[in-house]
Amino acid sequence: MKKPLSLYIHIPFCKHKCMYCDFLSFANETNTKQIQYVNALMSEIRMYKPFADRYTVKTIYIGGGTPSFIDEALIGKILDCVNHIFKVDRFPEITIEVNPGTIKYTDLLSYKEYGINRLSIGLQSADDKMLRRVGRIHNYEEFLQGFEYARRAGFENISVDIMSGLPGQDTHTLVDTLTKVTELEPEHISVYSLQVEEGTPLSEREDMLDLLPDENTERMMYSMTKKVLKAAGYNRYEISNYSKPGLESRHNSVYWTGGQYVGFGIGASSYFKGERFTNIKHMDNYIEICEDIRDELTKDTDRVRLYDSATKILREDIQTIYIDSRIEEFMYLGLRMTAGVSRSEFSERFNRDMFEMYGEIINKYADQGFMACEGDRVRLTDKGIDVSNYILADFILDKEK
Repeated sequence: MKKPLSLYIHIPFCKHKCMYCDFLSFANETNTKQIQYVNALMSEIRMYKPFADRYTVKTIYIGGGTPSFIDEALIGKILDCVNHIFKVDRFPEITIEVNPGTIKYTDLLSYKEYGINRLSIGLQSADDKMLRRVGRIHNYEEFLQGFEYARRAGFENISVDIMSGLPGQDTHTLVDTLTKVTELEPEHISVYSLQVEEGTPLSEREDMLDLLPDENTERMMYSMTKKVLKAAGYNRYEISNYSKPGLESRHNSVYWTGGQYVGFGIGASSYFKGERFTNIKHMDNYIEICEDIRDELTKDTDRVRLYDSATKILREDIQTIYIDSRIEEFMYLGLRMTAGVSRSEFSERFNRDMFEMYGEIINKYADQGFMACEGDRVRLTDKGIDVSNYILADFILDKEK
């Protein structure tokens, strides 16, 4: 049996960087640079040929940046390369992130031809004033047009991203956005709370920081998000993610359940063959290294040796994941999901009993109403999810890490 594998493909280009964005992305790079990068990325994909036959790719996620900003033909070339190197499942989930203002109907038709069957649309807010304030390039009408294009092109699995805690946002404006989005009936909705990251333009704007909602308002926003989406028929299956029944993000669930995934492109993260690692983040260095890989691939080179040597210079922050780390991740990632974690699966994976290791912690939070033990599963309650960061920290085995 081949092992399941997920692929993440990083497209680091966008039309304009938002004020809050700390993702590894670049605004308005030339077409030449984009083509160089995509060619380099395909060389990295080809490098995995010696191991590809051992896996079946179940999900592919094309993120960024703004993947819909680049020529759609480049997306097609990348997916052709993936299909040439890897065995892709007959019924994969293949997602691409698109932003209003960069969505073209003809591109969406091409995406369908390439096998992409899921869109993630970055709306963030239905309030045009708020969108301008944080540097988004689109307005709400452009989002509606893009959503209509997506349905007309045949996409039956659409996710919409919304943000809470934006400067100047209050509960009313958030609920208005949530209501407008649910009326469109996308299959999936993600609601992320704004995090002001050091080094972003937002972090240096005192006038904007003064407009951030206070703690009580954020708590009310959080509560109203759950109520509005539940009333509209969306199941909360992870702390920030909601879907119609059976339409949870299969790709993101791989991250939360400890599955293997490989990230391609600058700064992309992977969990593969027992290691976690991140690719180098410097664009020109990445392109140069991958051009050398492409040259070697044309020769009669030992492919395994090429993989080993190339990854030493392509990767950074390499960590071997030993059993204690795997156990920790199983618990604190799995407990992000509303279904929680399985005691029997814990035993099968680690040959240990969950309650022998964590019984004291689980019972403490269960007594306080933050956790529930129901049959085989242990999960956070709604009350526990509200303070999940505090609780999940208790599942780190080595507090010195």
